[in-house]
Amino acid sequence: MGKTEKKVFDSKTRVASLGLIAMEGTKELGDRINSYFKEWAIEGGEDEETFLIDVDCPRFSSGDGKGLIKSTVRGKDLFILCDVGNYSCTYTMHGRQNCMSPDDHYQDLKRIIQAASGKAHRINVIMPILYGGRQHRRTYRESLDCAVALQELASMGVQNIITFDAHDPRVQNAIPLIGFDNIMPSYQVLKAMTRTFDKLNFDKDNFMIVSPDEGAMNRNMYYASVLGVDLGMFYKRRDYSTIVNGRNPIVAHEYMGNDVAGKDIFIADDLISSGESMLDVSKELKKRNARKIFCYATYGIFTNGLDTFNKAYEDGIIDAVFGTNLTYRSPELLATPWFHEVDCSKYIAYYIASLNHDMSISDVIDPHQKISALLEKYNANK
Repeated sequence: MGKTEKKVFDSKTRVASLGLIAMEGTKELGDRINSYFKEWAIEGGEDEETFLIDVDCPRFSSGDGKGLIKSTVRGKDLFILCDVGNYSCTYTMHGRQNCMSPDDHYQDLKRIIQAASGKAHRINVIMPILYGGRQHRRTYRESLDCAVALQELASMGVQNIITFDAHDPRVQNAIPLIGFDNIMPSYQVLKAMTRTFDKLNFDKDNFMIVSPDEGAMNRNMYYASVLGVDLGMFYKRRDYSTIVNGRNPIVAHEYMGNDVAGKDIFIADDLISSGESMLDVSKELKKRNARKIFCYATYGIFTNGLDTFNKAYEDGIIDAVFGTNLTYRSPELLATPWFHEVDCSKYIAYYIASLNHDMSISDVIDPHQKISALLEKYNANK
């Protein structure tokens, strides 16, 4: 165990005693984070059975709900973990089983904040997928749910909101007076890649980063910079005369950048929804004689199922898809040969522990040195 881990679990320097609440749909991730807390606490000379606080959000048969906190939160530095994208959670309404929507998860989060009744020392919300985050800009008479939700949480007393790879982090401008951190799990992604594939060459002659669209350029620019390789980009040519499922349909993906022939390609985005764009880009790269293609999305939700990705893998279009455990992954997805999980639980644990001790989070957020050390060790062991 490193010095940092011991330091962040010094009971004398805590803001307040730590409490972790894992909302419905985050139990697995919450347990992993809690296991790190317990390990570090023991190493620091503490004897803590669990940092998890048991909560429940039961429903009446009419569908109305309420939030219950089953142990004291008085004086605690509360961190509430909420996955608004977990569609596997269900509740009974009028005798029918309903899947929880993002709206349901968000309402339950507010119920638990209400149940704390102002007794906690501080309330922090960890919401990897921002509620309403895909509707990131307003055009004409449209709602802007994410901005309003953030303002609502701020008005309820939440002091810090932590998210991962926000679709558009500029939404934080809606709450300029409270803490908002948008964390990128770049190191965790590259760590998962190097553990999965042992013969990759991260150099300009053999490896390249390609952004699937202009919106994903910043995250792909970062990977290209830390790896020291070239960057290409696709842009989506859309039919702006038509709206299908709330958006203008994509006519074609146009490529801009250096030749990809004979190179392994890494494509990063924040979210794979249907996956059509990611597969279209992969097919275009294969037409240009790209070698292996590695796709990554922080959130792989695969709304149209897995069949198209299964076929793309069988046809050699994609070689792997990486995704984090920050949102729900179906058992079917985890069983596929092409999906590889990026574990972010230790990253979250570090982050929470740093905030709980009012320590600087610069080293936690900026993984550049860790990535450099990772690549040096990987290249030496090939």
